[in-house]
Amino acid sequence: MDTALQRRISVIGAGTCDAATSEVARRLGALLAGRGWTVVCGGLGGVMTAVCQGAREACGRTIGILPGDDPAAANPYVDVPIVTGLGIARNVLVVKNGEAAIAVSGGAGTLSEIGVALKIGRPVVAIGHHAALSGVRPAATPEEAAALTASLLGVA
Repeated sequence: MDTALQRRISVIGAGTCDAATSEVARRLGALLAGRGWTVVCGGLGGVMTAVCQGAREACGRTIGILPGDDPAAANPYVDVPIVTGLGIARNVLVVKNGEAAIAVSGGAGTLSEIGVALKIGRPVVAIGHHAALSGVRPAATPEEAAALTASLLGVA
């Protein structure tokens, strides 16, 4: 497959997380990669590390859009680190580079990404506490999130 044509899905979430949340994100990354989608995230720790790990374990590709200027700051599972020097403003780039966004846990940074995604017309699916937000589609599991995202994008 020509990787330049691969679809991209933004995964947003907690920069630090517990083992259960990490496992949810890792499974989600593997499922997205299994559908042939490239994972786009903020490239750092927590959910971002786990989703990239899962994608890489399933032979998928990962892009990390970093807040700083050092590509070495990316987690070890990021294939393509993109430095921005924008701090939290890079959140806009994270969601703009995916056809949809899937939130896994997270706090104010994740909430900002959800807001941007909704504002620019990207579908948003959430596993966890952000699922109750207006305009966000809830999913109980990584499998449900991947399937719902595919449905929202009109792909199999």
